[in-house]
Amino acid sequence: MTYVWKFNIVSVSTKPPLATKMEYSGLNKHKSRLRWLLMLMMIHILMVGQTQGDCIEEERKALLQIKASHMKSYDSNVDHFLPTWVDYGSRTSGYDGGNCCDWERVKCNTTTGHVTELSFYNLRWVIDNNMEFGNKSWPLNVSLFLHFKELTSLNLSHDFLDKETMKIGLERLSSLKKLKVLDLSGNHDIDNDIIPSLKTLTSLKILDLSDTSLNGNFPISEFAALKNLEVLDLSYCYFNGTFEIQGFETGSILTKLKILNLGNNRFDESVITSLSILSSLTNLDLSYNQMWGSFPAQACKSLSRLKRLENINLSYHNFNKSIISCLSTLPSLKILDLSYSTSLGSSFPFQEFHDLPDLEVLLLRDNGFSGTLPIEAFASFRHLEVLDLNGNNFIGSIPSAIHALSSLRALSLANNHLNGSLPDHGFSELKNLHELDLSHNRLHGTLPQCLNNLSSLKMLDISSNQLSGIFVASLIANLTSLEYIDISHNNFEGLFSFSSFSNHSKLEVILFSSDSEEFVVETEEPTDWIPMFQLQILELSNCIVNMPKGQVVPGFLLHQHKLRELHLPHNSLEGHFPSWFLKNNTNLDVLNLRNNSFGSMPLYRNANMKWLDMSGNHIIGNLSEHIPKFFPNIIHLNLSMNGLTGAIPSSISELSKLSMLDLSGNKLSGEVPKGMLTNISGLQVLKLSKNNLHGQVLSGNLSWGNYLRGLYLDSNHFTGKIGTVSQGNLETLISMDISNNLFTGVIPDWITNIMGLTQLVVRNNSFKGRFPCGIAQFSVLDISQNYFSGPIPSCLLKFQISNMQHLHMGSNRFTGSVPKFFRSLTIILTLDISNNDLSGRIPKFLGKLSTLRILLLRKNKFSGSIPKQLCKLRDVSLLDLSNNHLSGSIPSCLQNITGGHDLAFIKRGRWGFGFSIESSYHYESTNFGFRPSIPTTETVETQNEVEFTTKTLFLHYKGDILDYMTGLDLSSNKLTGEIPQELGLLSQIRALNLSHNQLTGPIPVNFSNLANIESLDLSSNGLTSIIPSQLVQLTFLEVLNVSHNNLSGRLPEMKAQFGTFTKASYEGNPLLCGPPLENKCTIEPQVTDPSLKEESSEKWYDIDMVCFYGSSSATCVVFLLGFVGLLYVNPYWRRRWLDMVGEFHDKKIQVDSYEDAKVFCSIGVQTDDILCSCDSFDGMIPYRKPVIQEIHKYQTPKDLIQTYKVEVVGSGFVHEIKSSRCKR
Repeated sequence: MTYVWKFNIVSVSTKPPLATKMEYSGLNKHKSRLRWLLMLMMIHILMVGQTQGDCIEEERKALLQIKASHMKSYDSNVDHFLPTWVDYGSRTSGYDGGNCCDWERVKCNTTTGHVTELSFYNLRWVIDNNMEFGNKSWPLNVSLFLHFKELTSLNLSHDFLDKETMKIGLERLSSLKKLKVLDLSGNHDIDNDIIPSLKTLTSLKILDLSDTSLNGNFPISEFAALKNLEVLDLSYCYFNGTFEIQGFETGSILTKLKILNLGNNRFDESVITSLSILSSLTNLDLSYNQMWGSFPAQACKSLSRLKRLENINLSYHNFNKSIISCLSTLPSLKILDLSYSTSLGSSFPFQEFHDLPDLEVLLLRDNGFSGTLPIEAFASFRHLEVLDLNGNNFIGSIPSAIHALSSLRALSLANNHLNGSLPDHGFSELKNLHELDLSHNRLHGTLPQCLNNLSSLKMLDISSNQLSGIFVASLIANLTSLEYIDISHNNFEGLFSFSSFSNHSKLEVILFSSDSEEFVVETEEPTDWIPMFQLQILELSNCIVNMPKGQVVPGFLLHQHKLRELHLPHNSLEGHFPSWFLKNNTNLDVLNLRNNSFGSMPLYRNANMKWLDMSGNHIIGNLSEHIPKFFPNIIHLNLSMNGLTGAIPSSISELSKLSMLDLSGNKLSGEVPKGMLTNISGLQVLKLSKNNLHGQVLSGNLSWGNYLRGLYLDSNHFTGKIGTVSQGNLETLISMDISNNLFTGVIPDWITNIMGLTQLVVRNNSFKGRFPCGIAQFSVLDISQNYFSGPIPSCLLKFQISNMQHLHMGSNRFTGSVPKFFRSLTIILTLDISNNDLSGRIPKFLGKLSTLRILLLRKNKFSGSIPKQLCKLRDVSLLDLSNNHLSGSIPSCLQNITGGHDLAFIKRGRWGFGFSIESSYHYESTNFGFRPSIPTTETVETQNEVEFTTKTLFLHYKGDILDYMTGLDLSSNKLTGEIPQELGLLSQIRALNLSHNQLTGPIPVNFSNLANIESLDLSSNGLTSIIPSQLVQLTFLEVLNVSHNNLSGRLPEMKAQFGTFTKASYEGNPLLCGPPLENKCTIEPQVTDPSLKEESSEKWYDIDMVCFYGSSSATCVVFLLGFVGLLYVNPYWRRRWLDMVGEFHDKKIQVDSYEDAKVFCSIGVQTDDILCSCDSFDGMIPYRKPVIQEIHKYQTPKDLIQTYKVEVVGSGFVHEIKSSRCKR
């Protein structure tokens, strides 16, 4: 779980929480003195009663005119726009809606009936939540408000107000002498032109101009006229420079201003010097401006004059730690926010904080502090109530000395690197602790029993740690003040009875999400227990077990009536989801029932339902055509991975607010309703993958909404050519997947000219021609398995190819060589250009693509040797160079390719984007404006997919498995030489294929080190010697193929994996013997006659080697002397001998014809490609067909005679042949 923590300046907001811009990281409810003061002030100003009186007729008519003005501006006539504002003529008793004091967004004085408060906040959203009207403004007639004489508060925020009408009309509001609150925030058309009109509104006490287009220097002279102003919000504007304070003295202007918000502007540190004139300031927000470095001495002096300043926000700045010493001059400072200020240093500034002993709130979120927790430094803060260290780099355990912070009410140590177990006694002294957040650390061990002593605890979050043991009920039995608890994503085990919460009457949020099967929650025991709580959010993920009743929906939900979000995914819940749940919880926004076994979806009208996820269930039958009736305002609808059949009902197009629709993984058929892409104007994601849909869904003139971000039509039967789109359409498209269909024609230019399109997958269609150029900046491009032709388009470089992470161009008809601009693929993970007609050498620059994980070049016409530069690709896990014309030896340096050590495909092997909706629930924190971000967020993603041969099969590998799959395929080339011993060092490899080459020599013994090998193919080579018996150690080896070689000897023992191999693994090696082959190995006969035992102990072939060598030498000497003597005494033989030696020296072996070559073959030399073919010649010497070991060919310039040196493997013969006429 992740959270958003908010700190509000004022407790009474003039707008809904999501729009509140007065949020300030620092103030909290524990500052009751300030907040109650403001609350009482607002109550006094606004005079809000408990009941409404009858409104004034003049004011009622004015309200109806305002409504009509808005509807006219946007040509709107919708029933749900201010539906309570009904015109029944004159106010008449008995007609509902006649009293405007009962209308929404209106409050009246209970005594006089005059309207006192009006809120028109974000009226456009009611009729245009998809922003179809763009920036079209509302020319509101401000004079209409003059009818409201008693008006004290006017909220016009986020209403697209027209600047010109506001510039003229605001001045007229000066006649409203009781107007105290004016909110114009979020109107981006408003700029400095309205400021002169504002200075006439002297009665104002609260003015909000945040998130407008105000800019330049701060117009202090204009605001000086607002003498009663107490709260001024100018955040999220474009102010810069400083205040124009010439002519003003300290305390002479804005003397009542207490709260000033200048956050998110462009002020530098000089603005602080000007603030000294605002002597009444108690709250100052300077966050997110342009301030850094050392804090100026003059600014420090000016800041010290703000004697009443209690709360300062300097977050998102880069001041160094000198700022802390300067802040110690503020005598009233109680609340300090320095979050997101990374220039304070990595070490915690102990000494500087020592001079701020009176701090009550200290917020140091995401500052990059490291080391152990500086608990001793915080112990010096005598009154510290709130401490936020979230998002730093603290390590070590939480010390037991934390008990010294006894005044703490809220503590956040989340998102650090804390480890160790929780202290047994440290937390027991924190009796005042209301909120404890230890989430997202590495804490382990069991929960200490002392947590049960924190009886004041309201919020407990220990999620995403490594805590273990049994989560016993006694730990929470005493925590009856709990409102929020999250123990998700730990290693808890055992059975937890949910009825342990039955007496916790204040519970609003329970989040239990288990990552294992060891922790289960029983919800049905004891039978018919009734909880005292009324939950707002409940998550029970992968943990429900209802043993007596089976896997059913928890029965206690029957007593819940306030739920806004219910998450019950991954629980195998069965049956039908009860309709009474929707009936009881009319405010339900989110219902997540993913991955259960429900047989149908709940169909009961709920106008508030925004998010419904029933993916991965057992829903069968047709998709209901009444979904728009039951869930008219649904935003997110996910019914994927079910058994839905039939056509998609056309009524789906009536879901006008739908942003995300996922119907993938079903059995839907028919065509896509035409209105689905045209009528749902706000549709952002459409996912219809893996169905049986057909039709020409992309043909013709395509008219889609302006907000489409993801389009997924893959794995269907769609046909036709891709049509055209309207100008400006699809500018928001990020991801498009239309793979595995029957589309034809060419890829139109408009697709590659979508600026935001980063992910395009059109794999396995029938597109042809050249791939078009455009301005899209792809990070993922998959155009494989089509009919694209010509050279690889150089215009890919225009796509800023440096952003490319996955490039799939395989199985097309591309020609030419690998383009040089591929060297710009600096962050590439996957490069697939296999199965084309590419030729030339494999470029050496590929070795410089250091991030590459998958390189597929198979089935092309690459020639030459394997470049040794590829050995630099240390992180490559799949390398496929098979089915080319590569020659030479295998580089021994391939041992360097060990595969990546990080999970690149888990991190970057998926692509897509997140889709979420804001939670309507806000946890009312005691000290923080705390709001949980429940999993109402879904990532729409596509996974990387490649093809690789292993275990004799051409397999598809997809997604996370690519981080664990490693393989090397050099098969079907012309590689020669021996297999490098170094390949035995590839201990992580799972598939190795060297088959169908011309490799010789033995199988390396150290292949026994390939501990993870699953598939080893060395077939169809010229390997000799034995199969090493050490290979039986390869316990994961499933497929072995050494067939069609020259191997000999006994096969390894048939044990472990070798016991599963058949004779097909060894065929074509006639000299192999032993099981499972039929050839039996020769066994020497044993002597069984006892009388011969002694004699048989001496083997017949035992030889006295001294005698053997002596006699052999004597024989040779005698023969040599006799031969020499013969030549000496016989002149004729002496002359013949000298002539023969001379002739042999000149010609040696003369090969004049094919017949002569066959004679040469008869001595056992096979000269396949050089001299002749002996494939059919029998009677070879030695007894198997020999193979050429070494051939040298050279010519002498004198006689141009070719010389061949041929060595026969294993024969010991070396023959040198000279011939000028050798023919095949």
